[in-house]
Amino acid sequence: MDINLKEIEKHIRGILIALGENPDREGLKDTPKRVAKMYAEVFKGQSYTNQDIAEMFGKTFEDDLSIHEDNNDMVFMKNIEIFSHCEHHLALMYNMKVAVAYIPKDKVIGLSKIARIADLVGRRLQLQERIGTDIAEIIQIITDSDDVAVIIEGEHGCMTTRGIKKTNAQTITTTLRGKFKTDAPLQNNLMMMYK
Repeated sequence: MDINLKEIEKHIRGILIALGENPDREGLKDTPKRVAKMYAEVFKGQSYTNQDIAEMFGKTFEDDLSIHEDNNDMVFMKNIEIFSHCEHHLALMYNMKVAVAYIPKDKVIGLSKIARIADLVGRRLQLQERIGTDIAEIIQIITDSDDVAVIIEGEHGCMTTRGIKKTNAQTITTTLRGKFKTDAPLQNNLMMMYK
C-alpha cells in the first residue's frame, strides 16, 4: 500500500486547526507538506509486507558452508540502532538497539541485510514485540533456518514524555524461535553474547 501524501497534508492541516493554530501563517503554511514528506520517510515500512522485505533483502551466500544437523554455531549481530513509532500514541520509540541471531542451515545472509531488515521493519506503526516477531519471520524466510532470536531494547515516548513520565524506563523484548526457544545452553550463550 502506497503512502498518500495529499491525504496526510489534509489531515495535518486539520490537526493544526484543531490545536487552535492558523495553518496559513508563515511558520506553518508548508508544515503539512513537510510532515507528509517526513511521514513517507519514517513510515516507509508500511508499504511492504514481511514477504516483500524478504524478497528485497533475500541475497544469501551458500558456498563453503559445512553445516551439520546438530550444529549450534550461530551468526550474531547486536547494537543495530533503529527507531519506530508506537501504534497506540504515534509516539517515538527511540534509543532502540536490536540484536539478531540465527543458526545457519544451508545459507547465510549478508550482514548489512540484517541491519536493513531491522531498519525497514521499524519504519511502521509498531509494537516493540511485533518488531521482533517480524524481523525473526523475515530472517527465517530468507535463511530457511528455524533457529532465530531477536532481542530489542528501547525507550518509548509514550512512557517517557507523557503519561507516567518515567524517563529512564527501558523495555526489553525477546523473540525466540526453534533451538533458541528449547535449548537452555544455547539461550545462555545468546544472553552472554548479548551483554
